[in-house]
Amino acid sequence: MSQNTIQCRLVASVVTRQQLWKLMADQNTPLINELLLQVAQDPDFETWRQKGKIPTGIVKQLCAVLKTDSRFTGQPGRFYTSAIARVNYIYKSWLALMKRLQYQLDGKNRWLEMLKSDTELVETSGVNLESLRIKAAEILVQVTPQSDTVEPQPVKGKKRQKTKKSKDSDSDCAERTLRDRTVSKSLFEAYSNTEDNLTRCAISYLLKNRCKVSEKEEDLKKFAQRRRKVEIQIERLTEQLAARIPKGRDLSDTKWLETLIIATQQVPSNEGEAKSWQDNLLKNPSRIPFPVAFETNEDMTWFKNKDGRICVKFNGFSEHTFQIYCDSRQLHWFQRFYEDQQIKRIGKKQHSSSLFTLRSGLIAWQEEEGKGDPWNVNHLILYCSVDTRLWTDEGTNLVREEKAEEIAKILTKIKAKDDLNDKQLAYIKRKNSTLARINNPFPRPNKPLYKGQSHILVGVSFGLEKPTTVAVVDGSTGKVLIHRSIKQILGDNYRLVNRQRQQKHSLSHQRQIAQTLAAPNQLGESELGQYVDRLIAKEILAIAQTYKAGSIVLPKLGDMREQVQSEVQAKAEQKSDLIEVQKKYAKQYRVSVHQWSYGRLITGIQNQAKKAGIVVEEAKQSVRGSPQEKAKELAIAAYYSRKIN
Repeated sequence: MSQNTIQCRLVASVVTRQQLWKLMADQNTPLINELLLQVAQDPDFETWRQKGKIPTGIVKQLCAVLKTDSRFTGQPGRFYTSAIARVNYIYKSWLALMKRLQYQLDGKNRWLEMLKSDTELVETSGVNLESLRIKAAEILVQVTPQSDTVEPQPVKGKKRQKTKKSKDSDSDCAERTLRDRTVSKSLFEAYSNTEDNLTRCAISYLLKNRCKVSEKEEDLKKFAQRRRKVEIQIERLTEQLAARIPKGRDLSDTKWLETLIIATQQVPSNEGEAKSWQDNLLKNPSRIPFPVAFETNEDMTWFKNKDGRICVKFNGFSEHTFQIYCDSRQLHWFQRFYEDQQIKRIGKKQHSSSLFTLRSGLIAWQEEEGKGDPWNVNHLILYCSVDTRLWTDEGTNLVREEKAEEIAKILTKIKAKDDLNDKQLAYIKRKNSTLARINNPFPRPNKPLYKGQSHILVGVSFGLEKPTTVAVVDGSTGKVLIHRSIKQILGDNYRLVNRQRQQKHSLSHQRQIAQTLAAPNQLGESELGQYVDRLIAKEILAIAQTYKAGSIVLPKLGDMREQVQSEVQAKAEQKSDLIEVQKKYAKQYRVSVHQWSYGRLITGIQNQAKKAGIVVEEAKQSVRGSPQEKAKELAIAAYYSRKIN
């Protein structure tokens, strides 16, 4: 992906800001809230939830009916389109999350059913442990892929022999990882396809021992911890699946007032209900309306006022003018937006807007502290999505070739049909016109494109005690070129990590005091963490460019959260059986290690990679192993995932 987002502040008259606020807060946001509610109340909603998607056009149909409602009439057409797109996006994200959680829950339940101690497997299978191991070895031979391997020739000299052995182990690592994944997949499939009790027990034995026949006696304490970790993951997934449907933004504090009345007049029936009331009362409600999206780059008109400042107007709200105020680092982007439209206008539309650097825009309010009318207190922000490839002539040529190839395929498919109607002929004419304009590119500066080696990957692992670890891996051989710890990545700036941790400790203490006093505890943090993330992302990019890496491999964030939480909880349960003691230990453990915003760090790395033209891949991070091993396995898993795909 080459899409990136920049932002600026929009400055306009009081009348303009007031009118825009009332449109967004009093009409558009309530419309989105009503659409979210009506979608959830549809009789087929449970079916959609199981499928993981809402049928196309459902939200649009509901919005067409609500347009006649007096509460929502009088909005510009772009505002209705934005509301439809916002609701579709919210439910698409929510349903995809529910589907993924359900898939994970099914897998964890299946694994918990299979995960049994050696004693339990012996009792279930009806044979002794030695017979079970023999059966497991037979199954392992059947599912292990056969490979033609050449035995290494003996090498004279002790020192030379050691070097050869080390090299062989590095080159075999990738094959061994791929084999383990293939064997594991085959074993799960064999377990599902057989009803034989002994075979199932033998497969369970292999899977819990990482696809090997172990000769060691099982450590029951470690096994209990491992099983409990899976149970914790299942409990958390079950709680997440019970999450309520999206309900939008309540700008009037109605829900908070209703909860306050209930809490003062009724007694909670259980601890869960009491916690729900407390969460609603202590939660800081959103006081900012939903943003309005302009999904095409021609929904915005760019020009300069008499003072030479860049300004913008929006379709549907074109009688109002907004001035652009931004940092000097983003100014060149907005200058480009203005120049692109000027070139197209002067050229009498001989250029195509599909090659505009700007792709789409979004207006949003940024909440600020203060007293007065909300349109005077809060700031108006414009977010612009840009295609970084379209900044240079070389990148524009790549986009132009992609679009030309796509149009050619569409035209070929349509022309293959017989008896084309007038609408199809008009469509062909428009596409040919677009193709001609695409071949008339905008003037762009020259900059050589980054060319990395596809077999060189940078694996980035995350963890609790060591937040970030990097491994540069040659995927073709499985050899690690370098390792970098968080201290090595940041160098002298590592002191900022300790300063950030101290700030988090201080904020945690303040939250605890606020919770004791039943006071709001939505305490903000400084921008130090964001600055550290930028430093890490910048250094990771520099490492990738130094070794001409073709891609950067990051862990999947959802899996990372579950791993961290289950690891902390399992450690806590080892200390005591009392829930209070477990919670206290878990809290102390979290405070003692680095607390990190992994999502923010991932976004920072992705943004840096987009600017440089380096591909970002995702893979599932291993639960076991050192941070260096996890980073290495991430890179190898991504490399072999390409081959399989």
